[in-house]
Amino acid sequence: MNNPGRTETVLSICRKIGRMLRLNLVAIFIFRFSRFAAFIILVKWCSKPPTIPEDCMTIERIHSIPDFLNLKEDWNALLTQSASHVPFLRHEFQVQWWMNLGGGEWDSGDLEILVQRDPDQKLTGISPFFISNQKMQFIGSYEISDYLDLIVAPDNLSRFIREILDYLSSDISPDWKTLDLYNLPENSPSITIMEEAARAAGFQTKLEIIQPAPSVQLPSSWQAYLDSLEDRYRQEISRKIRNADSYFLPVDWYIVNEEHNLDQEIDDFLDLMANNPEKERFLTDQMKKQIKASARAAFDGGWLQLAFLVVGNQKAAGYLNFDFDEKIWIYNSGINSVFENLSPGWVLLSKIINWSIDQGKTELDFMRGDETYKYQFGGIDQNVFHLQIKK
Repeated sequence: MNNPGRTETVLSICRKIGRMLRLNLVAIFIFRFSRFAAFIILVKWCSKPPTIPEDCMTIERIHSIPDFLNLKEDWNALLTQSASHVPFLRHEFQVQWWMNLGGGEWDSGDLEILVQRDPDQKLTGISPFFISNQKMQFIGSYEISDYLDLIVAPDNLSRFIREILDYLSSDISPDWKTLDLYNLPENSPSITIMEEAARAAGFQTKLEIIQPAPSVQLPSSWQAYLDSLEDRYRQEISRKIRNADSYFLPVDWYIVNEEHNLDQEIDDFLDLMANNPEKERFLTDQMKKQIKASARAAFDGGWLQLAFLVVGNQKAAGYLNFDFDEKIWIYNSGINSVFENLSPGWVLLSKIINWSIDQGKTELDFMRGDETYKYQFGGIDQNVFHLQIKK
């Protein structure tokens, strides 16, 4: 005989068991899904590039020459990532400038290089400063380093500049009145960021153009280069080359390499420079020592281009350039006045440009100065700036 009460109890128990099973299944599903979701989130989080908190970056002061010398490898590696990848910021050039204080441009000074490091002690920013008479400036200022800048990757520039200004505002900074940043290239992002950050920090700023710096973008052929020039200059260059080719003495040219005596070649170049009265006054004994040291450092680094035009057995013209970062940087020149009728400077520069195009160089940078010949050879101006920051 059926018992209705018992049947209802059994059904109630079954319903409870069903609900418990369903809840368990849901719980298992949620647990497993949450583990999977957590795994996905973890993978995505791990795949993101790490960001470095600002308070984890540290500023270190470099005052001694040994510490300066020890930075070479990391310094040059960071320079390749910087907006201003220029030869004057190479560690070897900066060291030689400091050892000779710009060929006597400065009587004295103290190193005040500020470097930024991440938590792993990797070098992430360099402000290559020195201080003299309460003026803080770039190592290399001012005369013989055409371009100068901070050495830092563009995506870290704003942070690095803030840290520099924080340091200069602190009690531990040296006694300075003016930060003079000379020879900043027009395309340097440091100009705008530093000026705006300095004003925001309460400093006075002044920005001015120092000089133009003409340059030429090189095409794929010598003929294309000639075709890009004004008619009168194209014709003049072609005429001077023809005259050299038909000169009564053999005319040739070469670039100094390991087979040559570099010291002798540099001396010969300085003799050619001294034929110009203005350059002769510039070439003090200290400046000659500076140029020799800088040229040697560039040669050892593989980026010196010292070229000569030879007429008969005499050097008629010389160019001391830098072959750096797929560009040719025209630094200085000298002419033998005996061969002025041959226009040896034009002839040699034409040879250098033709060679540069054949080598796949992208640009010829005439650097600071508005000498007429730079525009005759197709130079287009960019400017070089001076940013002054005062307390």
